[in-house]
Amino acid sequence: MKILFQGGTVVSGDGRKKADILVENETIISVGSHLDAEGAEVIDVSGKYLFPGFIDSHTHMDLDVSGTTTADGFDTGTRAELSGGTTCIVDFATQNRGESLAYALKHWHEKADGKAGCDYAFHLALSDWNEEVSRELGEVVSGGIRSFKLYTIYDGMIVDDKSIYEILARLKELGGIAGIHCENKGIVDARLDEVLKQKGSRSSVADYPGTRPALAEAEAVSRVLKIAACVDTPVIIVHLSSKEGYEEILRAREKGQTVYVETCPQYLLMDDHRYQQADNEARKYMIAPPLRTTEDQKVLWNALTEGQIQTIATDHCSFTTNQKDMGKDDFSKTPCGMPGAEERPALIYHFGVSQGKLTLEQMCAYLAENQAKLYHLYPKKGVIAPGSDADIVVWNPQEEWTLSAAAQQSAADYCPLEGTRLRGRAQQVYLRGMLAAENGVIVKEYAGKYITADTE
Repeated sequence: MKILFQGGTVVSGDGRKKADILVENETIISVGSHLDAEGAEVIDVSGKYLFPGFIDSHTHMDLDVSGTTTADGFDTGTRAELSGGTTCIVDFATQNRGESLAYALKHWHEKADGKAGCDYAFHLALSDWNEEVSRELGEVVSGGIRSFKLYTIYDGMIVDDKSIYEILARLKELGGIAGIHCENKGIVDARLDEVLKQKGSRSSVADYPGTRPALAEAEAVSRVLKIAACVDTPVIIVHLSSKEGYEEILRAREKGQTVYVETCPQYLLMDDHRYQQADNEARKYMIAPPLRTTEDQKVLWNALTEGQIQTIATDHCSFTTNQKDMGKDDFSKTPCGMPGAEERPALIYHFGVSQGKLTLEQMCAYLAENQAKLYHLYPKKGVIAPGSDADIVVWNPQEEWTLSAAAQQSAADYCPLEGTRLRGRAQQVYLRGMLAAENGVIVKEYAGKYITADTE
């Protein structure tokens, strides 16, 4: 079957142009003017932008954490992604302590295979490090996973500095890369103890952001980058939230270090005043790192404008309000995370492109192209070009709509930006040439496929 998208503006990280797109089956065949439409279904996309399917390279679907499991599995979570224009996610398959890497990946395939609405790949989060895991890493990379996750916090996931060094050195040998969650566990634990001693309880969410200060992020960023410099290998700082953390990255880059940076819409659009609300409302916004100040927001937006940040992902890690209430007597027991899969592209368009902070080209780069390149999915994903998967987002820049929990696809029962009015939306979303979503409504179920990184 052939489809001809006619009359739209094709967007890439390098520019935009009026062009038609010819698709056959799952693949883009040609991009250009006056393409032969014989035998093709012609779709008029005049006045629309045509983006490559967006990629969300930081998601947590069906994750067991904090004594519960995220509200969204791969079924509802990828429905949410797809409805907003995301056609591929890269989720964190997690090796729990004592597990082999093979077991962790098998476990994640059981969670995802046959349940996903969009395509999916995996990073692998490492918690154990020993000679056998080092050996297994070679098999994992040759099998098509080239990106990994390390934590400098959380009892069940933290890896020490020696292990970080050895893991980075091994990944350098194999051509892999690590994304690292940077917060200083000692500072956070000490601050939690202080709240309990000073106030007799940790019931007030207003005390939460103070237990995870920006300096705790900055210290861990600085330490991780110095370890990476000793290994002489690039790393990715994930979900950057603070000015202080960003300053550490700039210092490392000034010395010639290669550092890739990811941030998220929540750190661009919401601030720590959310924690001053009633506790049952404030708990909805408990994420890690926490929401920061309006000054931090300005710094992150400026970094995006200047091209100093490479990707905008969601860190989609959703819970219901009942799950969040696990922390009603002690905020440290609240499962941290928020939904955000569905609205990410529209938020970046409305608050970034429409307000002159970003160009269309930067939106394409941050939401699709850079993610595909960084995680070795390019040019299969992340670009509208001959030979690429026919993942196409028909973007209506004029459509106005309102964010609401009632209309969202996520299984979370709240929307962090409830009532926000946006202009610009994914009108149609094509997954490998199939119409999968239209105006936020899923029209093709469970069509997602597992994809692997280019191992060449």
